[in-house]
Amino acid sequence: MSALEQMYQQVILDHAKHPHGRGLVEAGDPATGHRSGESHQVNPTCGDEITLRVDVRTDAEGTTVAGVSWEGQGCSISQASASVMTELVTGQDLAGIARLDAVFHDLMASRGKGLDDDEALDALGDASAFTGVSQYPARIKCALLGWAALKDSLARSGALAS
Repeated sequence: MSALEQMYQQVILDHAKHPHGRGLVEAGDPATGHRSGESHQVNPTCGDEITLRVDVRTDAEGTTVAGVSWEGQGCSISQASASVMTELVTGQDLAGIARLDAVFHDLMASRGKGLDDDEALDALGDASAFTGVSQYPARIKCALLGWAALKDSLARSGALAS
């Protein structure tokens, strides 16, 4: 195993052991321009589950994700991916989230080759650690579970068209 693969594995394990955003919190107060959406997703292949709640804020500058919280159970890949995604999207506007989602999906489709776009990899931050996961089709669904819950939560909040 290369040093890079070991580092990536360590990032995933760290996020799985110390997940960011874990623990559902109340979200959305329309009086302050906030809305919330919640989604429960299950990976039927392995039984991983996640319930994700998003707090969306709309103001004169646009719509942003003010916060993400979630509860879940499953493998370290699904739990770490939800943690990394929480860090990436909190504070982002919808266009930024759509770009991150597309880049992460591209990474998962790379079959372990990664991305040739250094700017895209930089944008992914810790999510680039999932490059190796993309070699295993059954694990790709684990890594994408939180992202599916995020998209559905955004749609349920009314921030996105479903």
